Amino acid sequence: MANYSHAADNIVQNLSPLTAFLKLTSLGFIIGVSVVGNLLISILLVRDKTLHRAPYYFLLDLCCSDILRSAICFPFVFNSVKNGSTWTYGTLTCKVIAFLGVLSCFHTAFMLFCISVTRYLAIAHHRFYTKRLTFWTCLAVICMVWTLSVAMAFPPVLDVGTYSFIREEDQCTFQHRSFRANDSLGFMLLLALILLATQLVYLKLIFFVHDRRKMKPVQFVAAVSQNWTFHGPGASGQAAANWLAGFGRGPTPPTLLGIRQNANTPGRRRLLVLDEFKMEKRISRMFYIMTFLFLTLWGPYLVACYWRVFARGPVVPGGFLTAAVWMSFAQAGINPFVCIFSNRELRRCFSTTLLYCRKSRLPREPYCVI
Repeated sequence: MANYSHAADNIVQNLSPLTAFLKLTSLGFIIGVSVVGNLLISILLVRDKTLHRAPYYFLLDLCCSDILRSAICFPFVFNSVKNGSTWTYGTLTCKVIAFLGVLSCFHTAFMLFCISVTRYLAIAHHRFYTKRLTFWTCLAVICMVWTLSVAMAFPPVLDVGTYSFIREEDQCTFQHRSFRANDSLGFMLLLALILLATQLVYLKLIFFVHDRRKMKPVQFVAAVSQNWTFHGPGASGQAAANWLAGFGRGPTPPTLLGIRQNANTPGRRRLLVLDEFKMEKRISRMFYIMTFLFLTLWGPYLVACYWRVFARGPVVPGGFLTAAVWMSFAQAGINPFVCIFSNRELRRCFSTTLLYCRKSRLPREPYCVI
């Protein structure tokens, strides 16, 4: 039996340097990919003026949050792993780094929830979304999200849900104790509720799109003509045709309330309802993938946190906790890949703006609402 115990100790000692090497390699890769990827997406969103719209303002804010977490918080984790899972800095530095990490986490969760609400408005109430969600509205939403995130992350600095260095995680974060003496449970419950609410909003959006796919029977209603301007219940199509042909007089027909205006030919107008609907669906799909990956990569860590709070007997297995922590780190670098691979518009702008691969294509017409 002693021989088996001695052999097990030797295996553990041999695995420890290998584990540290794998942690350092993976964390260095995550830092590089996250900083470079989010920085490239941020530069693209700032330089390309066709992307100066509501959904991409929020995407730029998410990229800045991930850069903050990757460039400031992760290097301290790297040094703690390098020094044998020990914290060589002061208590104040630990609290500041923990504050920034929790701030980034809550900010991403709050922002993804706000994005889900705006995605629902963009598809279900497109005219309201186009008129009301301006640059200043987006700026107000971003400021509100940062304020709520600071309000959630700052109390532990004052020893309410104390920040401390957790050796098993190689980072400064919440000190999760048993629920009888725990004051960080409320923060985790709020984070879980935000993620659940975000999924419910997207579920409502999916049901809305599914219901609109059902075909309705065509009803032929007679239209009334007066001076070549048709009006009445069945006049939308004919009025639009006469208006486009130059024979229309009076107010703009209801069918032409949302149109694109071509800068080269100001007299010509064309409908874009289906085009805009498809574009908004693609953007919504991209943000939902981000939300799903955030839930997937942070989910195991939340399970580990609840385990430590409510479980009385066994502690969280070391392998599971390490994998959960590193999955939460990887979330900071996953969004640039989602943007490029799931958004055709961002791929095109990336190739033309940053890679200077000019392709012969028609210029994108500006969108306006009359």
